Amino acid sequence: QAKLYAFIYAAEHGLEEVGVQLTYARLDTGETREARRHFPVADLAAFFENVVGRYLEWAVRISNWQGQRDASIRGLPFPFDTYRPGQQEMVTAVARCLGRSERLFIQAATGIGKTLAVLFPAVERLADGTCDKLFYLTARTTGRLAAEKALEELRARGLHLKSLTLTAKEKICVTPQAACHPEECEVARGHYDRLPAARRAMFASEAWTRAAVADAAHRFHVCPFEFALDLSQWADLVVCDYNYAFDPAAYLRRFFQEEAGDYIFLVDEAHNLVDRSREMFSAELHKKPFLDLRRSVKGALPAVYRHLGRINTWMLATRRRVETAGAPIAEPEAPEALYPLLREFMGAAETWLEKNLKSPFREALLERYFEAGGFLRVAESFDASYAACSDAAGDELRIKLFCIDPSRQLGEALNRCRAAVFFSATLSPLDYFKTLLASEPAAALTLASPFPAENLAVFVADRLSTYYRHRERTAPEVARILDRLVRPHRGNYLLFFPSYRYMRMVLEAFRAANPDIDTVVQAPGMGEREREVFLERFAADTPRTLAGFAVMGGIFGEGIDLVGTRLAGAAIVGVGLPAVGLERELIRAYFTDHLEQGFEYAYMYPGINRVLQAAGRVIRSETDRGVVLLIDQRYGSSHYRRLLPEAWQPVSIRDAAR
Repeated sequence: QAKLYAFIYAAEHGLEEVGVQLTYARLDTGETREARRHFPVADLAAFFENVVGRYLEWAVRISNWQGQRDASIRGLPFPFDTYRPGQQEMVTAVARCLGRSERLFIQAATGIGKTLAVLFPAVERLADGTCDKLFYLTARTTGRLAAEKALEELRARGLHLKSLTLTAKEKICVTPQAACHPEECEVARGHYDRLPAARRAMFASEAWTRAAVADAAHRFHVCPFEFALDLSQWADLVVCDYNYAFDPAAYLRRFFQEEAGDYIFLVDEAHNLVDRSREMFSAELHKKPFLDLRRSVKGALPAVYRHLGRINTWMLATRRRVETAGAPIAEPEAPEALYPLLREFMGAAETWLEKNLKSPFREALLERYFEAGGFLRVAESFDASYAACSDAAGDELRIKLFCIDPSRQLGEALNRCRAAVFFSATLSPLDYFKTLLASEPAAALTLASPFPAENLAVFVADRLSTYYRHRERTAPEVARILDRLVRPHRGNYLLFFPSYRYMRMVLEAFRAANPDIDTVVQAPGMGEREREVFLERFAADTPRTLAGFAVMGGIFGEGIDLVGTRLAGAAIVGVGLPAVGLERELIRAYFTDHLEQGFEYAYMYPGINRVLQAAGRVIRSETDRGVVLLIDQRYGSSHYRRLLPEAWQPVSIRDAAR
């Protein structure tokens, strides 16, 4: 950099030789170190021309590519001869929203082709100069795959577009046991020397999927995660998790650090963003890991040991307050006294970490360092929409800065883009999501299912209570109703419950009464292979009836496609309410004060979206036929009926419990 400056200065002043001085300064101590060199201008000129020549070659390549891309977009037809019912209306609404730089919420039933209906008009913005980059934000692998599939359909009709799928660091790292440092990680060592060749090779292709990035990173021996981040600068569309756009700890600073850009956010499965955003804008610390670290550094790191002791003293005092209260504590005031203790610990830790790359406690120290930093980052946003929660169990203490209302910070994140589209099959009621996800007015569109209404039969058993206090009594009755659902028609059924405990109660009664019906049961903490085995049981044209027992809002409640005869029906036991707890009660109190809708925002609306997602597993294509059974007396209430899709028209089973 200094040599480039030196050449420019020498050229402007007609010099034949120029001196260059670099000064390195330590900000904490003020200590400086100088390096001086003299260069003939001819040498500097050759260096300058080499650097600029390489940059110019790349800039020309980018410019030529953008011309090719824009030409392909201008002539791009919709990839299918006809639109699905509702799809053209969705395309038009998205185009209007993006053209006006607005925010749009779309509730569109399964089968409309949401992904393509959003991507097709969004891609057009790249060619008209109103958009620099598209971000397709999704919380699930299924969302990523849907975006990649839609892009391939557009490419098949002539689209040229470079898309990148950004994968989490922990999922794509090839040296997970090594620190991200050249002295420990073999791919980090020399990464930037090998990066230009990897980038040039990758630029010859267009679909930079996870597999493509990993393959190129392996061939050129570069860090796959850093390689993907580098490629994001040249990608026209980035498919990634919500946190790369919204999370203060993880958002892509190369795009969003300074000011808003001409970016478009396409937020897939947007119903997930409410709880995800609360997680992103919250932070918590646990006492035990800090105490364990203190014990491990005793005698080795006196400054770190001392500061960890002060943190532990504060946590002990807080734990005693919780124990005295006899219950978790929630306070509107921030734990201000903890903040300087964390900063002092971070300062001492950073000084040691900079000089010591190998140590048996380095990893633990680094983890606590980042935890403290994340906590302090969230602390900067602490206001009336937060609560400080303290909870103790035995010797452990958890202190959490809990974000009750994420709308302000989501609004700040959305200011980084020029337009945003939120879409899902379940955004009910729309006003709830608009309030929490958009801090300014937004347009809305609701599209009904394109499939024949007669393909789905909806029944409701609204004489049974699944309230917590009634569950033990009603479990046998629920089992009998489920028997009436699955016995008449051979096939596979998913039966959703509000909790594992209630599910096991009903399962026991169901198995005792139905030994001839196969069952498969969701277990807590199932790994990827266990999930696959569970879903493999749902075979098409099964010779025996299968009843799958699962928990609402869990891994099988959304994001799975059991098309055709792989799923004959689903039962939803209860109304999906989240479990009562401190955080849910804080949400309830907050929105009671602000909107007089505390119960709705804390329990009812999140619950009904779980119900709709679970029911949405049944009809996945125009040829699917199936049944949904809702079991709970609350489904007989107008408060809940108004939240169900109009097309359902549920039929009550008045004698269901007999």
